[in-house]
Amino acid sequence: MDDLAYLTEEYLKYCSAQKRLDNKTIKAYKIDLKQFCNLIPSDKVSAINAAQIENYIADLHKLYKPKTVKRKIASVKALFHYLEYRDIIEKNPFNKMIIKFREPVILPKTIPLPVVEALLGTIYHQYRNAPTDYQRRTALRDVAVIELLFSTGIRISELCSLSPSDVNLSEKTVLIYGKGAKERKIQIGADDVVAILSEYFHAYSKQIQTGNSFFVSQTGKPLSDQTIRRMINKYTCMAAIRQHITPHMFRHTFATSLLEADVDIRYIQEMLGHSSINITQIYTHVAMSKQRDILTTKHPRKKFKI
Repeated sequence: MDDLAYLTEEYLKYCSAQKRLDNKTIKAYKIDLKQFCNLIPSDKVSAINAAQIENYIADLHKLYKPKTVKRKIASVKALFHYLEYRDIIEKNPFNKMIIKFREPVILPKTIPLPVVEALLGTIYHQYRNAPTDYQRRTALRDVAVIELLFSTGIRISELCSLSPSDVNLSEKTVLIYGKGAKERKIQIGADDVVAILSEYFHAYSKQIQTGNSFFVSQTGKPLSDQTIRRMINKYTCMAAIRQHITPHMFRHTFATSLLEADVDIRYIQEMLGHSSINITQIYTHVAMSKQRDILTTKHPRKKFKI
């Protein structure tokens, strides 16, 4: 069978059944490979050559940012590696191609620590002074969510998929299933965070059992990432914070704060669940306040008398 569309479907099945990739990764592969099938001039795999792929990459650069182009190329490259591995093609056109282009470094956006404190303070105030029991319970759940985002650097998708058994409050740990089905365990360092999570867990125990998810609505439905985004926007407005805050910015702030506190970058890599230290190293560009403090106080030029 030489049909590109058919072999693409077979590859996606392989990714799901054999490689056990998560649904989001499969969905991204499906989008990228469908686009490749539509744009490449040949519908036969054996007829696709390096020149056609180079033209396809050139078209991608006209449509997308470098980071997106890089991902789409990786999806197609993985397909051809599979075809070569299965002996469906004799020659892999990628083997004779050198694909290099400069990907701009986009620094992660962080939240200033006073802003994080103000945001948490607003939610705690709402929790302690809510006029109704419903509003008080909602604020309790919301502050538990934000505290965990900031305390562990967990991704929002990971937080939404936490089961009750993943959070061990007696041991103060969270078991996280990250990208590529990789597990990592994170310690919750602040007793105040453990206390509010315990309070939430006891208040929502029935709903948690119903939804079989650690973070749930008052009706027992698992929280979605959109619900958490709306939650953050709500309290940002209440706290009169002008900065647009996203769930992922808590992860960036978590990593940058630890780096500025002189935590070894390899520990941060492990806590974030990054497969490569290269991904974590982007935070070294962000920790400028620490650099400023060092150069202001330690550099020998400060002691010159000229």
